[in-house]
Amino acid sequence: MASAPPPILTLSGISKSFPGVRALQGVDLDVLPGEVHCLLGQNGAGKSTLIKVVSGAHQPDAGEITWQGEHTVIGSPSAAMRLGIATIYQELDLIEHVSVTENVHLGNEKSKAGFVRRGAARAATADILARLGHPEISPDRIVSSLSAAGRQVVSMARALSHDAKLIIMDEPSAVLDPDEVNNLFRIVDNLTEAGVAIVYISHRLEEIRRIGDRVTVLKDGRAVARGLPADTTATRDIVSLMTGRDIEHPFPERPGPPPAAADATPVLHVEGLAREGEFAPLDLTVQAGEIVGLAGLVGSGRSEILETIYGARRPTAGRVLVGGRPLRPGNVTSAVRAGVGLAPEERKAQALFLLDSVTRNVTISSLPRFSRGGWLDRSGERKAAREHTRELSLRPDNPEARIRTLSGGNQQKAVLARWLLRDCKVLLLDEPTRGVDVGARAELYALIRRLADEGVAVLLVSSEIPEVLGLADRVLVVREGQVVHTAPAPELDEHRVLDLVMEGSPA
Repeated sequence: MASAPPPILTLSGISKSFPGVRALQGVDLDVLPGEVHCLLGQNGAGKSTLIKVVSGAHQPDAGEITWQGEHTVIGSPSAAMRLGIATIYQELDLIEHVSVTENVHLGNEKSKAGFVRRGAARAATADILARLGHPEISPDRIVSSLSAAGRQVVSMARALSHDAKLIIMDEPSAVLDPDEVNNLFRIVDNLTEAGVAIVYISHRLEEIRRIGDRVTVLKDGRAVARGLPADTTATRDIVSLMTGRDIEHPFPERPGPPPAAADATPVLHVEGLAREGEFAPLDLTVQAGEIVGLAGLVGSGRSEILETIYGARRPTAGRVLVGGRPLRPGNVTSAVRAGVGLAPEERKAQALFLLDSVTRNVTISSLPRFSRGGWLDRSGERKAAREHTRELSLRPDNPEARIRTLSGGNQQKAVLARWLLRDCKVLLLDEPTRGVDVGARAELYALIRRLADEGVAVLLVSSEIPEVLGLADRVLVVREGQVVHTAPAPELDEHRVLDLVMEGSPA
């Protein structure tokens, strides 16, 4: 029997601290050529810090890095790239206003005698895109015009253009539909067959078993398990390692239809709402205390529906009523004043002020209530923010911490606290648990159900069908901009929904 090849990367005793936080405490990790090594852990466990050490974005306080058998100092991201280490972050670092080719070869431009060889770069980009299974993406296309999945392909193409020997993928499937996930796995298989090592970070445990070779689990900055076989590790065991407790039933109990009179006015009433080229005329209602889910693939129009209800997009037809009163179309201020709140899909880009404090991120939509004679009552602002963040068990319990230092789950809690502070009547949730670990998910699920039980009307979008079915009371299935089926959530299962979103016809 052939012995295993020596590791391409070995981390020994890696430690890293930031002011007030020990992010990594003596972490060991080894990655073999041609393997998919999965890195698991709750938000805040140290995964992001660890991959930033490997990618040269952070320097460790202690420990050693061995790359291809030699002790190495990775002083910068460019140094990591020169070694053959590429990182594809969850928040893709692309330049949106330039072409695919320019992004793929950024920092690695093809040149001769000091002149950039644009034709060679374009041809090389087309070749890489074809290898990735996306020859339809033009090398000349501007990146801002691509879908989220298309942008991720461009980020992967950039890694391949540097002849990477190790690729770190941070939540690569988060924005992909099932077909695109299958294509991602095909690409990963091709890379590992060619000897490329993959470090794969995901909160989707079913993906880990499907694609991974070995698993390392981080908790509180330590590696609590190393080199576990990915295909033989039970979900319950992984969750216990990650959280220190069992989470067998993450979805809260569904209380049944909210008590409402037959003629009661819905809190949210959408009549014939449409946007040409995005989604067809749509009718829906959400009662006080009800959670309604929109299930569909990426690009089906789900997010566009939520943003149009919120006023961030102007409809071409129809209207939105809250409490029986119509909102001004395409006007966010009108929606917010009527009691509508949105937790958007891309919370870091669309909802958070990353350099500001937790307090300011919570109070930003309610600042007038803290105004006294033209001055801001900062003490009252801090007190209100602390009350709501404590109510949601936001950690760390420090309203003055910068929001960018919080984990994904706690950032999402801050967004929800913002709308609780405004006493919102309608809460629109777009991918509320994207990038959130299994323990924090259970907390968010319980919080969403509690808000509904307190009378908030919740409209939920998620790419994870089990999440929609587990949280929602009713489900609208959306395919290619049309609602193709509506049913109480208990009457549906994952296979039925997938059949509808991939094959269904309007009904």
